[in-house]
Amino acid sequence: MSDAGKPVNLTVGAFGEQAAAEWYTQSGYTVVGRNVREGRCELDLIVEDADGIAFVEVKTRTQTPGVRSRFGRPADAVDKSKRERTVLAAQAYLRVHPTGKQPRIDVAEVYVKRTPEGTHTVTAVRVYRNAVKAK
Repeated sequence: MSDAGKPVNLTVGAFGEQAAAEWYTQSGYTVVGRNVREGRCELDLIVEDADGIAFVEVKTRTQTPGVRSRFGRPADAVDKSKRERTVLAAQAYLRVHPTGKQPRIDVAEVYVKRTPEGTHTVTAVRVYRNAVKAK
């Protein structure tokens, strides 16, 4: 367990989602949704700019970017089932919130490390635009 009694993975995940949201904001996007539930699926972030709307799956790991982990890269956790659920959730969102903007699904990898004080700090954010293709 960690601060506020949350399991460590939830704390790290929420920290990573915040870091990804900040990356998108600094890149000129507006965050229009966080942890949006569509049926049994959840969209970590929904961001948009003048041209498009992106549904973002965020994967956060406490590992060093570029160093092989037994779990692989964070984006490797976005398996076929997760991709399918994300597409379905994005489609459901767009049915309720139609837009003329071009939709896409991104995957954001967030790398963090634990500080000596027990908090986390971001070491890298890598965004893969249009990482998941809808069929």
